[in-house]
Formats: sequence, C-alpha cells, structure tokens
Amino acid sequence: MESDPAHDHERPPRRFVIGSRASKLAVIQAEIVHEALMKAHPQAAFALSFMTTEGDKNQAQALYLMGGAEKALWTKELEVGLLDGDIDLIVHCLKDVPTTLPDRCELGAIMEREDPRDCLVVKAGLPYKRLEDLPEGSVIGTSSIRRVAQLRRAFPNLKFADVRGNLNTRLGKLDKADGEYTALILASAGLVRLGFMSRVTCQLGAPTLYYAVGQAALAIEVRSDDSETKELVAGITHHDTNLVCRAERSCLKVLEGGCSVPVGMNSEFTADPSSAQGVGKLRMTGTVTSLDGSTHVECTEEATISSVVEAETVGQHLAQQLMASGAKQILEDIVKAKQARIAFDQSAAAITSQTEV
Repeated sequence: MESDPAHDHERPPRRFVIGSRASKLAVIQAEIVHEALMKAHPQAAFALSFMTTEGDKNQAQALYLMGGAEKALWTKELEVGLLDGDIDLIVHCLKDVPTTLPDRCELGAIMEREDPRDCLVVKAGLPYKRLEDLPEGSVIGTSSIRRVAQLRRAFPNLKFADVRGNLNTRLGKLDKADGEYTALILASAGLVRLGFMSRVTCQLGAPTLYYAVGQAALAIEVRSDDSETKELVAGITHHDTNLVCRAERSCLKVLEGGCSVPVGMNSEFTADPSSAQGVGKLRMTGTVTSLDGSTHVECTEEATISSVVEAETVGQHLAQQLMASGAKQILEDIVKAKQARIAFDQSAAAITSQTEV
C-alpha cells in the first residue's frame, strides 16, 4: 500500500532554546530577549535554559587575578552548550563577551542599550549624595579595575576594595552595620532591570567615569552556520546600538583589553534625519588609565557612518590613537603587574601547602 503524502508525518516545528546564566539578573535579561522574540515572531516556539558558569561559582577571587581570558568565565559553559546543539542562542551582557568568539560562534543581535553609565550607591542611612561628599578614607566597593583606576585619578582621598557576588549580595555587604564599605559603584542598567533604581545615589558619567565597552547592551550569540536562528534574532537588533557597540568592541580588540583592563568609553551615534539609510555621525571617546590613576590617556574619534564595517573602522582608528598616545605602555605595565601578582600568590599558596603538610 502506497503512503498518502497528505498523511505522512510532518516535521514538528522547531523550538528555539534560549540559554543564559542562572543569576537573577541574567534570568531577567533572558526574559527580556524572550519577550522581544515572541513579539517579533509570534508563531515561533521558544524555551529557556539556565546554567551556572565558572564566573558565578568563583565569587571569592578578584577578577583582576583570574588568569587567562576573564570574560570567558561567564560565557564558556554556555558556548559549549551552543556548539553541542543543546541551546540555539545565548543571551549575554555584551560587556562580558570576549572580543574574539570561539569558531562557529558569532553575535547575531545587539538590542537597544539601557543607560550605560555607572552609578554611586551609598550605604543606607548615610547622608552623602556625591563622591565629592565622602569623607577621606571612605571605602568604595567595586570589582572593576577600570572604575578603580579612573576614580583614583579623580579622588585620591578614597580607598577601594573588591566586592563580588550578585547584586543582592553586594547590597547586603554594603548595608551591613559593621561592613567596611561606605558606597558601591555599580552599573545603572543592572539596577534598572532588577527594579533597584531607588538605591541610586547619583549617576557617574564622563568625564568622571567612562563606562565599559558594551556596557548596558544585551547581545545574542548564535552558531555561525545556523541561518534560521540568525534570521530570527536579526529582527530584534537595534540599529544605533549595534553600530556603537561594534565600534567599541573593535577598539577594545585592537587594545587587546579584557574586563580587567581599565579601558573606558563614551560613545554617541546621531542619526541623520535627512537620510533613510541609517546614516549618522559616530563620536567615540576612549580612555586607558594606569592602575594607580597616575597616567591617563584619552582620545576622541568621529566620522559619518552607515554600516558596521565603517563603525568598526572608527573604533580601530580610536585604538590606534590611544596606543600612539601612551596606552600601549600602560597596558604593558598592567600585564606585567598582573603576572607578578599571580606568581606571588601562587608562590604563597605553595608555601602554605608545604607548611600544612
């Protein structure tokens, strides 16, 4: 008996699996992407999958001292799942994504950016409203050496201490009655997404504090050979944010900086209202600051652009300006200092181990 094509089993519709870290903020960000995709593609089916990464597990060691590619601490496990086909797309904070991705992986979309600035969050009950108001010797909690380097330059009277953990954990450490911190420096976007804007004491923008590359933008990583998913996520890309963030990442790639290198940005894309082709002016200011804040290099590049290639070229030119103006030496000194500190810690750990035996 011949089969009837009308009754043959049809291939079930594909369900796209969205992967993300399992922290509360990461879950919220995955849900933001999920909702955007459902709105753009109401007939498509989606599922969410969460996992804990090495960066989530290691909450004790300072980011600066985690050897190798620090940013991969938040992406590697997810990328393994992506390449194995367990998930189809990954939601990232763009600032956590390395500038060089694994083979067969690429950024498929960058969504509209939240406010990219950092902010000051003062301990509950204290009266201070600005960094300038803080008493000499006040301890500021942050895990970012970009923030520390820039703020040491402007506020040499303040002290800085590492603080790790999710946002609730860090706020708990701040507000502890006998805690060491007077205030924290946090990314505004995370507080917005978690509904904690009431904790913001004041915003910290340029020239006081330049934000991290890609800060406040959500990115979607996909497999390069998965044309169906690539087409799906392309529909939720934000044109202006995509151009700006691609330019910032291009600059960082030339500088070869990671999340533990004090590279700051302040970028703006102004669309040309007379053009319907996405043409506009991109203006970028980049900074590189020594760890002690004593040396600071700052350059600006601007150009009229209409494509990712042109945006990335602006970023590359900015990096070249920075390197020629002294950033190269700063970055080399930082690498040497980091290597020396890691070697010292490893030696101390070995001595401790021998003593215990």
